[in-house]
Formats: sequence, C-alpha cells, structure tokens
Amino acid sequence: MVKDKRPSLLDDLESRIKKARAEQHEDRPDTPQPSPIGVALRLAVEMVSALFVGAGIGWLLDEWLDTGPWLLLVFLLLGAAGGMLNVYRTGRRLSASSEE
Repeated sequence: MVKDKRPSLLDDLESRIKKARAEQHEDRPDTPQPSPIGVALRLAVEMVSALFVGAGIGWLLDEWLDTGPWLLLVFLLLGAAGGMLNVYRTGRRLSASSEE
C-alpha cells in the first residue's frame, strides 16, 4: 500500500514545485544588465587573481621542494589557463543571458 501512495505524493510535490517556480518568475522584476565596464573589470580581476594564485602555489611548492623555478612556471601557466577558462565561461554566460 505504501508503494502506491508514494508516486502520487511525488507527482503532487513536483506539481507544487513547478507552480511555485512559475509564481516566483512572475513576481521577480527584470534584473538589470551589468554595465560593460563592470563586466570588463570583473573579467580582469578574475584573470589577474588566477595568475597570482597559480604563481603563489608554484612559488610555495618550489620553496618547499627546492625545485627551482619549475613549479612556479608550471603553476603560473595553469593559473593563466584557469583564468582564461573563467573569462570564457563568464563571456558565454553573459552572451546567453543577453540573447534571452
């Protein structure tokens, strides 16, 4: 008997969630688009911070393992790649939201 009741409870819950989400989207005013200078500053900060984090990790590992500048270079490149990936993802997200 419990098994028969469960699907109806889940269906009821799913319909209530859909209804609440629809009401939430109706009540929410249009969110303003970020300014271009704000987007540019955000992307620049993300890129620079990724470089600094990568360089910092590489430098600390070089000091700890006494490996010279090799880990600093590797992690600097990884930080640059991570920063570029963040910029790419943010750009795609902003592009998709502006098309809607």
